Amino acid sequence: MNEALRVIPVIDLKGGLVVRAVRGDRWNYRPIETPLAPGTSNPVIVARALLDLCTAFDSLYVADIDAIAGGGRDPERKAVMELVAAFPGLRFFLDDGAASLADVERLAGHPAIIPVIGTESVRSTDDLAEIAATLAGEFALSLDWRGDVALGPAELFHNPDLWPHTVIVMTLDRVGGRAGPDFERLGAIKAMAGPRQVLAAGGVRGLDDLRALKSAGCGALVATALHEGAFEDGELHALIAK
Repeated sequence: MNEALRVIPVIDLKGGLVVRAVRGDRWNYRPIETPLAPGTSNPVIVARALLDLCTAFDSLYVADIDAIAGGGRDPERKAVMELVAAFPGLRFFLDDGAASLADVERLAGHPAIIPVIGTESVRSTDDLAEIAATLAGEFALSLDWRGDVALGPAELFHNPDLWPHTVIVMTLDRVGGRAGPDFERLGAIKAMAGPRQVLAAGGVRGLDDLRALKSAGCGALVATALHEGAFEDGELHALIAK
């Protein structure tokens, strides 16, 4: 395939700090310790360190773990707004457990923020349809699995007519686990998705995985491999730019 490879760095926030995500065990996520930004888990500093790794990055994925786990959502989205202010021109995929129109209507029309709707949070296809109508398709749908269990209304996993332009295949038990992407599941979703952008979330270990994803017509959300220095200088830019 000749499509450009989309790679989006990820930061997970908990208690206002960047945390290290490991296999979707959200209650045990701890403040990150990364050689990219020694001695800090400040979101702006860690985000800047990730973005400095590759000038081809045009987006950042921000997961509000407190909100996703049901701990409450800041209606003003203070954390992501601080990031938006710090990085003008960047686009932000915001995953904060949004599941209804009321959860996302404050974001409608914001030029820098793309809401992420996760199937583990969505209660019905009607709720998703209402979000889609209001946001005019300007959102991403995360199809969430834990192991072989699909999380959310079954119809969302089998009816691509309900999917927006960007679809994320989120394999929670592979997040931060260095187990490799779930290529079989990605292939099945890509076959249904048609021209939609499909992004793999969970398991990317290094350049070989990214090459395989590009060959499959998919992109990736990446965190652990970036923090662990899995890419040599210039490798990411060369692959993304091809």
